[in-house]
Amino acid sequence: MDPQLALTLINVSVLPAWVLLIFAPRWVWTKRIIQSGLYPVGIGLTYFGLLVTTLIVGTGGDVDFTTIEGIAAIFDHPLGILTGWAHFLVFDLFVGMWEARDAERRGISHWLVAPCLFFTFMAGPFGLLLYFIVRRKWSLDVGAGD
Repeated sequence: MDPQLALTLINVSVLPAWVLLIFAPRWVWTKRIIQSGLYPVGIGLTYFGLLVTTLIVGTGGDVDFTTIEGIAAIFDHPLGILTGWAHFLVFDLFVGMWEARDAERRGISHWLVAPCLFFTFMAGPFGLLLYFIVRRKWSLDVGAGD
């Protein structure tokens, strides 16, 4: 498959999940498909397939996660880029899914959570940081240790 087409398909595949998390978090189908974990697992399987393919086919360089050069060699190949990007998308979606569930459980208004979800989608760790700030300020007390 053409790497650009694969990238487009991977990017488009997460959009329905984010739209549902941001605009319809309490809808029955959001809960059944996204919040159940089925959607992230499906995309995770795509990531796993890319990872296995990358390890079998290779990226043209030695895989070395301990040096800048080794990591750069992985991401210097289209297959390495696709695998890394799928990794980001799966983890960001999982974090967004957790944020939405956690916020509902804590009684946090979804209007406060929606920007956090957007930033989790666009800039992962920043969105999570924003969510933790919102959670700290507007969360109902749901028990010690949470």
